[in-house]
Amino acid sequence: MADKMSATPAPQNAEPGTPVSQRIRERLRAARERFHANDNISKYIEPGELPELLDEVEARMQRVLESLVIDTEGDHNTQDTARRVARMYLTEVFSGRYIPVPQVTEFPNVERLNELMIVGPITVRSACSHHLCPIIGKVWIGVMPNEHSNLIGLSKYTRLCDWVMSRPQIQEEAVTRLADLLQDRMQPDGLAVVMEADHFCMQWRGVKDTDSKMINSVMRGSFLKDANLRREFLALLSRKSA
Repeated sequence: MADKMSATPAPQNAEPGTPVSQRIRERLRAARERFHANDNISKYIEPGELPELLDEVEARMQRVLESLVIDTEGDHNTQDTARRVARMYLTEVFSGRYIPVPQVTEFPNVERLNELMIVGPITVRSACSHHLCPIIGKVWIGVMPNEHSNLIGLSKYTRLCDWVMSRPQIQEEAVTRLADLLQDRMQPDGLAVVMEADHFCMQWRGVKDTDSKMINSVMRGSFLKDANLRREFLALLSRKSA
């Protein structure tokens, strides 16, 4: 079956011979935009360029495999590995860099809800930007709305989490990014995000410690100012995790 991304035509104004990654990079630099591993660069990618980028990543990944002295011609298991890895990076595990934020329907707080809401655990998958090893864990979100807050559906929390987490990054920055996004969307009185995750850069390599996890949190607004609210949120999380 033909690759869906390859079926999309390249832009008509593509410069011959210039790698698509270079064209995108030049746009980012001209706009003085940062393009770190955990940045979203979707607005600097023109229609039709993602299939080109897929082809370019595949070609470079093929060279990596050759440098690792893997016989991709004779080994039937790795003949299409370069393409599979390129597609995985661009359309799955790092997709949060290359696609716009998901459309999320927001509802006014008609009933003027002002009680603690907790969403989770949401399973999240990311990657460490140091070794590109998986980070897999759970996220809990606490929201203290006010009468002017926007409310979003339960499934939309998962979509926004996936968009933020599908990038190479460190866990501390990922949680902050997610909190910023939810704060901007919902405008609650208080917001709390807690993440607990396994880091395969410790389990798969390095010290190979399979028991350690990382837990970190971001508290905003009333969760930061009100110790009782913070304790209630954390106590409810402990009870659900037990």
